[in-house]
Amino acid sequence: MASVKYRLVALDLDGTLLDGALRIRRRTIDALRRVREAGVQAMIVTGRHHTATHAYWRELDLELPAICCNGGYVYDFRAGKALVGDPFPRSEARELLTIARAHPVGVMIYTDEAMTHEDDMPHLAVMRQWAATLPEPARPCLVRVDSLDRVIDEAKILWKFLIVSAESASLEAFMRAAGARGFDGVRSSRNGVDVARAGNSKGRRLAELLARWNIPPGEVIAFGDQDNDREMLELAGFGVAMGNSRPDVRACADWVTGTNDSDGIAEVLQRFVLAA
Repeated sequence: MASVKYRLVALDLDGTLLDGALRIRRRTIDALRRVREAGVQAMIVTGRHHTATHAYWRELDLELPAICCNGGYVYDFRAGKALVGDPFPRSEARELLTIARAHPVGVMIYTDEAMTHEDDMPHLAVMRQWAATLPEPARPCLVRVDSLDRVIDEAKILWKFLIVSAESASLEAFMRAAGARGFDGVRSSRNGVDVARAGNSKGRRLAELLARWNIPPGEVIAFGDQDNDREMLELAGFGVAMGNSRPDVRACADWVTGTNDSDGIAEVLQRFVLAA
């Protein structure tokens, strides 16, 4: 692999680039800086909303836009707008909310402006703690609403549903019910399932950008840890799964590195990009 000259590093956020405290490790920041100085671009490819991605894009001083909401859209932070995307039609969003409410799960809807929710969920406390450390303009936009039905009626754009439960059986039951109605749900964390409009994925959106930028997939190195990263890892010339990845994600990768709480990303970049 050291003989390949990579042109792009694609990075998932949660469970990959971010450690358990939602921070980027210092060695990783340094390695990515040196990678970019060597002429290799880097980009974020995440299930997150762009307002929950912006702080990391700034911290890494990136230039390329970010793929957000599992390929739902590409967001250009310099221009302050989505470049391309495939949101939910309102009719599909209403149907999906009905399915979710038939199961004991938490629901968030990601709109053009915010991540909305009716009830508080445990993972939101961690995000709010992290958000409190950021300057006001860089904080993610989390909004508690009285009615997700009203969000569907009034939001300009509906990008993604996040379905959350500490019970894996509840998530699996929801995924079966949603799948039977034509919706694509994919695990994005141990307790979460992302549902974007059918056909949207990290791998599909990354492939579109690579074609536009004339970058062969073989010249891409990608990092991920969850089912929503598998297509991206398989697309890339060198797919790297984190040590904390699910077994099926590790199985589809070309390499397995340390966990997100280690310097595994920095070590891979040093060995396969910088040393080359």
